[in-house]
Amino acid sequence: MNIEIKKRAEIWLGADFDEETRSRTRELFDNEKELTEAFYKHLEFGTGGLRGIMGVGTNRMNRYTVGMATQGLANYLKRQCPNRATSAAVSYDCRNNSRFFAEITAAVLSANGVKVYLFAELRPTPELSFAVRYFNCDAGVMVTASHNPKEYNGYKAYWNDGGQVTEPHDKGIIDEVAKINSINDVRFTARPELIATIDADFDRIYFDSLQSLVLSPETTAQHGDVKIVYTPIHGTGAPVVASFLRRLGFRNIIHVDEQDRVDGNFPTVVSPNPEEPEALTLALKKAETEHADLVMATDPDADRVGIAVRNGKSAMELLNGNQLASLLTYYIFQARQSKQLTVENHYTVKTIVTTRLMTKIADRFGVEIFDVLTGFKHIATVIRENEGKKKFICGGEESYGFLIGDFVRDKDAVISCGIIAEAAAWARAQGKSLYDVLMDIYCEFGVYHNRLLSVTRKGKEGLEEIVALMKGYRANPPATIAGSTIVVVNDYLNSVSTELATGKQTRLYLPVSDVLQFIADDDMTVSVRPSGTEPKIKYYFEFFAPMENRSNYQAIIDELDKKYSQAKALFTL
Repeated sequence: MNIEIKKRAEIWLGADFDEETRSRTRELFDNEKELTEAFYKHLEFGTGGLRGIMGVGTNRMNRYTVGMATQGLANYLKRQCPNRATSAAVSYDCRNNSRFFAEITAAVLSANGVKVYLFAELRPTPELSFAVRYFNCDAGVMVTASHNPKEYNGYKAYWNDGGQVTEPHDKGIIDEVAKINSINDVRFTARPELIATIDADFDRIYFDSLQSLVLSPETTAQHGDVKIVYTPIHGTGAPVVASFLRRLGFRNIIHVDEQDRVDGNFPTVVSPNPEEPEALTLALKKAETEHADLVMATDPDADRVGIAVRNGKSAMELLNGNQLASLLTYYIFQARQSKQLTVENHYTVKTIVTTRLMTKIADRFGVEIFDVLTGFKHIATVIRENEGKKKFICGGEESYGFLIGDFVRDKDAVISCGIIAEAAAWARAQGKSLYDVLMDIYCEFGVYHNRLLSVTRKGKEGLEEIVALMKGYRANPPATIAGSTIVVVNDYLNSVSTELATGKQTRLYLPVSDVLQFIADDDMTVSVRPSGTEPKIKYYFEFFAPMENRSNYQAIIDELDKKYSQAKALFTL
């Protein structure tokens, strides 16, 4: 047994830890593999917070690792605000132990003199972001592991703008957490007088703000009977999303009863991730039984939503995140134009790996668009930097996250579900479905077809292999990919964009990130992004083809998939 691991584990047998923790730690000494996994390192507090498997150990989510992280956050708040009282909002999702971890967080913050606004019941990530802003808090914490397996939980840290922490605060918090060397450094004894409860009445305040963003209430009034199957997949959407839809006037909300029950074990799905078709199996089955028009499914913390719509063959078809973001962007801009709302100083945002179709749509409606690095916190940064100067309309990313309006500073599946439903009612008013609207978009702008390839290698050698691969791409970028000529290479690590034909270089004004992007003369784009923390690399492919008639759609997709097969062969390790 590794001596350092053993010493680290033996500390958890001491009197500073509760009896249950000591007992479970003793049990681990009978299983060297499990002991090693639990104690071989400290659970890292990264730029977004904590995420890990629950259990005893320094590399696990438990009361002690959560307490140490929170003590670090409290210390950073004191350092940032030395001469005044501070406050934080805390919420949690449906996962096992989420309420417990939220209470630990509230206790430690209050013990350090921080005023805490703690949600009485589970509520979505976007409502936490809204609460940070509403109560003028200095920080926020959302206890969630998003769509990870049931064994996981997590802890996302937010700053005073309601967005996830970014530079310099992310690194500042990480440094303070790293200084917590002992459990004795953590103040666990709560000060109840500093903990205020946010009850269910707060939903009304949140809903009031979101409802001000709707664009076609008159259309909803006429076509609010559109049939919608909604599932929270056992998560925080259960108490809020259907209620919000009904508030907007949608009268035909069909529930997936088995998944309405809040349950951190997620018993009806393999993974509670709306990106995975399997997660929507029950909802799709219900849609066929009920002859529904639309399926919407939110993830456990209700910040992302996946949808299915009836296609040209009257079958339910799942849309990917790029299609959903494009649909929402198009509908919002179209509805705003019909109401003659100004576009001056208004803007939208997408990530660099999200479809360029959003750019084409923004250009068509005269709306400025910003590209940012992957991660919704970068969208929130643009909103913060432009506050008081320009007006954010909407923005999204390919992984099913979207935001409308700036009341919230993270992706928000609650308002997204509301606007998706409104778009469905708007389409019906024209005798169309959302699928028809998507085909209209493709006829106008062309088909943008997206595929994702994720490659994982094992261990240290795998990580080194991926590092070498990125160096090779930079030193010798491909001249062609699947028969398309590469004309531009964007290197976000070196902050430079290069025109291959001329060698002309221009600066990329985004934070440094190990991402490469190859852009072809036919609008094909391949973005390459390694994980950085594990031996995994992702390739984001986007292919383009014009479409004059929707009857050609499937043939176009088939051809673009052939092109994907050729392109994939070039990058497969």
